[in-house]
Amino acid sequence: QLSEDVERVSENPTEEREEEMEVNEDSSSAILPDGELGTTTPSLRFSKTCLKNVFSVILLFIYLLLMAVAVFLVYQTISDFREKLKHPVMSVTYKEVSLYDAPGIAFYPGKARLLSCKHHYYDHIPPLINPGQPGDIECTTQRINYTDPFTNQTMKYALVVQGPRDVKKRELVFLQFHLNETDQDFSAIDYLLFSSFQEFVSSPEKAKFMKDCESSYSSWKFSGGFRTWVKMSLVKTKEEDGSETVEFKQETSVVNYIDRRTNPRSDQLFFVVFEWKDPFIQTVQDIITANPWNMIALLCGIFLALFKAADFAKLSVKWMIKIRRRHLKRTRQVTNHIS
Repeated sequence: QLSEDVERVSENPTEEREEEMEVNEDSSSAILPDGELGTTTPSLRFSKTCLKNVFSVILLFIYLLLMAVAVFLVYQTISDFREKLKHPVMSVTYKEVSLYDAPGIAFYPGKARLLSCKHHYYDHIPPLINPGQPGDIECTTQRINYTDPFTNQTMKYALVVQGPRDVKKRELVFLQFHLNETDQDFSAIDYLLFSSFQEFVSSPEKAKFMKDCESSYSSWKFSGGFRTWVKMSLVKTKEEDGSETVEFKQETSVVNYIDRRTNPRSDQLFFVVFEWKDPFIQTVQDIITANPWNMIALLCGIFLALFKAADFAKLSVKWMIKIRRRHLKRTRQVTNHIS
């Protein structure tokens, strides 16, 4: 037994010194005449140790709960990022301009004839002097024939007119058509809008240009016997591959035309006005709201919190083990002192 004690002292001399000091303190306290002091001190120490252990366990569970919440946040953040990548958000921006690129207005009059075409400003259209009679054609126009892009057999005749440009002066184009007779119960003229009249003029293959326009843009109608007012707005859409498509939105208002000609006529008159609605070009594009840098920063913060919680939990466990060992050592010391 002595040899074992010597070996233990040689291995842990500092612990032995501490144990001897604690044993001396315990023996000195045992020598005191008041016997109750020696009995109450171990119970107080045990109650404090128990409270510390309970508090450490509660802290450990709290940090485990925080770790679980952090793991859930990581999973939720990654899931939201993948969902936003799959479903981009449509972004709409408006750009104000003073002058538009003059659009092209392609009319398909059929048997109807263009009587007059003029540019007016500030919405002022003077009254017609001789309605139904040929007048001044002050617009830039071109006539073209091409095959129908959908059938490739039918020849189509189009009258292309340069549209308004100056939006500040509220420039408009006023056109008058005349149809002598028709074999239908109602009469209408088809038209379509494309983005640039200058592109049409400078195109080496105008027939192909018109076929592409008819395939890409929608067509509308305006009826005979009415004054149709068309207010245009331009919408540009940016595709995912970087290309840009242009389309028109229009608001149409129709006013009845009172034919004041003396002799009743069987012919039809068409009146149409084209004007820009506002000076704003609407640009539409799909954007991904998920920012990878924000997600990386959030994940870094969450992982730092996880590592910090794990480190605290590790230190808490070591502290509990150390307290437990001290308690067992003191119990052995008290038992040895009693024996």
